[in-house]
Amino acid sequence: METVYFKGEPQHTYGSVPAVGTEAPDFKLVTKDLAPVTLADLKGKRVVLNVFPSLDTPVCAMSVRRFNEEASKLKNVAVVCVSMDLPFAMARFCTLEGLDNVVAASAFRSPEFGKEYGLQLVDGPLEGLLARCVLVIDENGKVVYRDLVNEITDEPDYKAAVEMLS
Repeated sequence: METVYFKGEPQHTYGSVPAVGTEAPDFKLVTKDLAPVTLADLKGKRVVLNVFPSLDTPVCAMSVRRFNEEASKLKNVAVVCVSMDLPFAMARFCTLEGLDNVVAASAFRSPEFGKEYGLQLVDGPLEGLLARCVLVIDENGKVVYRDLVNEITDEPDYKAAVEMLS
C-alpha cells in the first residue's frame, strides 16, 4: 500500500508501485479509438506511463499536454497517458487540444491495471480512480524511473522523467 495526499489528506492505494529495476507488469488498456494497447505491443520502445485521476482536472490535462510536447522531441519513445476516463472523453480532449504524440489509454475495462501497478486509490474522495504517477520503462520492460507524486494536485517532475529518456 502506498500513501499519497489529496489536498493534504492521506489517500491509500491498492498495493505498491513497481520499483526501479523490476519488470513492469503487462497491461491491456483501451485507446481513444477503442483499440487495445498492451505493454507487449510497445516492446522495443521506451515507454512513459503518465498515470493520473482524470483528464477533467487542470493538473491532469496539463500533464498530458506537457508529455505530448516532450514526446515530439524523443526518439523510440511511446508516451501512454492512463486514467479511468472513458475513451470517448479522451478522444474529445486529444482532438480539441491537437494532441497526437501521446497514446491516450483508458483503464476502465482493466481494473487489474490499478492493482498491479499499485495505483488504484482505495479510499477518500477519489476512490476507484488512479493516483498520479510517472513510470519510465526501458526497451526490455524494466522500470527505470518511478515518480509517485506525493500530492495528487501537484504536477509530476517532467524534467527528471525526460532525462531518463535522453
